[in-house]
Amino acid sequence: MSIEKAVVFLCGTEQYAVPVEQVVSIEKLDRVTPIPHLPHYLLGFTRIRGELTPIIDFQTILYNRPTNTQTAKIIVLKTELINYGLVVADAKEIIDFEEGVLKQMGLVNYEKTKYFTAVANLEDRMISCIDPNILVHSLDGIREIIQYLHEMNQQENQTN
Repeated sequence: MSIEKAVVFLCGTEQYAVPVEQVVSIEKLDRVTPIPHLPHYLLGFTRIRGELTPIIDFQTILYNRPTNTQTAKIIVLKTELINYGLVVADAKEIIDFEEGVLKQMGLVNYEKTKYFTAVANLEDRMISCIDPNILVHSLDGIREIIQYLHEMNQQENQTN
């Protein structure tokens, strides 16, 4: 029986999940340095375990309003493009989805929500599954963010 492990988190009042194998860590939202003129969903950059990491607000992406940063968590995700921190209202649990629970979403065909890959319709709740790779690729301005991050890392390496 195939089981998929995922980290479940809250954004607004809804529950979402990302594959546990793409989660580097879950952190408290600490000091984030804002950078002017970058996309509205980007809170800025912070150091997580010594690595400069862009911090993306998931609630801003979904609902165009910021997450309450006093109680928020950062889920650090690794993708082939970049590691990034996803700000969420709360990281709830790690769950094993049993075979047959995950259903393909019709919204996958909608251009702006291709990162929703499936829905887990459980007895007491629904959880939308997200592909962190597709999410980061779908963000407007991500190339500029990556370029900025590389420039910051080069400057840092030159001063060390």
